[in-house]
Amino acid sequence: MVVTIVGTGLIGGSIAIAMRDQGLANRIIGVESNTSHRQRALEIKLVDEMMDWEDAVRVSDLVVLSIPVNDTNQLLPRIMNLVDKQVVIDVGSTKDPVCLSVKGHPKRGRFVATHPMWGTEYSGPDAAIKGAFENKAVVICNREQSDGDAIELVESLYRSLGMHLLYMDSAAHDLHAAYVSHISHITSFALANTVLEKEKEEDAIFEMASAGFESTVRLAKSNPAMWVPIFMQNKENVLDVLNEHISQLRKFKSCLEKENYEYLQELIEHANGIRRILK
Repeated sequence: MVVTIVGTGLIGGSIAIAMRDQGLANRIIGVESNTSHRQRALEIKLVDEMMDWEDAVRVSDLVVLSIPVNDTNQLLPRIMNLVDKQVVIDVGSTKDPVCLSVKGHPKRGRFVATHPMWGTEYSGPDAAIKGAFENKAVVICNREQSDGDAIELVESLYRSLGMHLLYMDSAAHDLHAAYVSHISHITSFALANTVLEKEKEEDAIFEMASAGFESTVRLAKSNPAMWVPIFMQNKENVLDVLNEHISQLRKFKSCLEKENYEYLQELIEHANGIRRILK
C-alpha cells in the first residue's frame, strides 16, 4: 500500500513508524510545508520521499491528514476533488468542522473522520515514537457517511496499530473532547502562566517542582499552532466546560476564604470519584 502522510510531526510521524513496523505500507510519501521538518523527516527515515500534495494524493492508496485542524478544513475538500478510489483520513482533535467541510462532496464516502486518542506535548518529526498507539482508543466519527470498504481499511489499520475502536457522532465527539482533552490543555496553559507571573525565581521553580506539578503543567509545552485552531473550532463546547471549571475553582476559593474546611474536604472527596474512571 502506498501511503501519504500530510504533516510529518508527532501523530503523522508516529503513524508512519507504526505502519512501517507492521508492514502495512511499502511506500510512505511525506507532504510537509515546514522546510526543516521536511528535511528531518527524510533524515530519520519517517518517509521514503517528499512530494507536493497533489502528486502524492494521485499515487496513493491512503492519505493521512495530520496538520492543524484549520489547515485540514481548507485542504481536505481540495484533496477530495482529486480522489478516485483512495481513502482519506484525518487525525485531528475536532471532528464536526472537518466533516462539515466535505458535507455533500461527491466523494465524501472516501473520507473517514478519525481521532487517535494519544499525544504528547512535543511536536515535529523528532517527536514521533514507536508503539505510540498501542492499547489506546481511536474515535471514528460519522461512520455511516463513509464507504464500507473505506471503513474496513481504516478499522483494520487502527487495529493493526493496537488500538481499540470507538464510534461517535462528530458533534458528540467534540463535546466529549472538550471535557477530556481541551480543558486539560487550557488549565495547563493557565497554570503555567500563573506560576510564571507569580514566581519570578525560575531557579526555584526548577528546584522545587515535584512530579505532581510537572504532570499538571506538562501540557503547557504544547504547540500553540495546533491548539489555538482547536479552541477556535470547538469554542462553544470549550466555553461550556471552562465555565464549569471556573465555578469549581470558585468553590475551592470560597472554602479557603471562609475557612470552610469541612466543605473543602467534601469537594476533594467528591473529586476522588474520578478513580472510577481513571484506575
